[in-house]
Amino acid sequence: MNVKSDANIDHAPGDLWVFGYGSLIWRPGFEFAERVPARVAGLHRALCIYSFDHRGTPERPGLVLGLDSGGACRGVAYRVEAKQRLATLSYLRAREQTTAVYRELVRRAWLLDHPAREVAALCYVADRGHVQYAGRLTLDQRLHIVRQACGRSGQNRDYVIETVGALEALGIRDAELHLLAERLKGAHETPAGEGAAPTATA
Repeated sequence: MNVKSDANIDHAPGDLWVFGYGSLIWRPGFEFAERVPARVAGLHRALCIYSFDHRGTPERPGLVLGLDSGGACRGVAYRVEAKQRLATLSYLRAREQTTAVYRELVRRAWLLDHPAREVAALCYVADRGHVQYAGRLTLDQRLHIVRQACGRSGQNRDYVIETVGALEALGIRDAELHLLAERLKGAHETPAGEGAAPTATA
């Protein structure tokens, strides 16, 4: 697996901060010493990654979240103690990077506690040059893909709805994601495979 990563991330001194914006909010899966609401600038949450593994297959891909260029994103930041750095990175790579669709980048994150703090946090950013980068799809295209896809971690529909619930618990409303979840809740009995195949648009 050829992971695109900031060069010093594995052996940087001190604790590791990890920014979660999707499933890492509701299922981090690693030990952490601190969990704080956080914000990054210059990147936004987008359902822009075709899933060939966790929430879909190569034959019937799903859609999962990535950080894409522009805007800003609210989520959570986890502080991992230095002694857990390598184990945590190994876990995250096994989970997030099965097809190396993300770039591991360290970006400034503002911790939204009192007083606010700034840290350097690991972010999983969509690789726009990867074959699984979906670009910007219409709502109908996303609805069609998500409601018919299922991978080894479960139904794509459940992933979207669970993420929206976690965002709401943080007081975050992501308009496009919330609208998709509302449509999925009303459309989940539609037969799989119905409708036209989607076309990715950058």
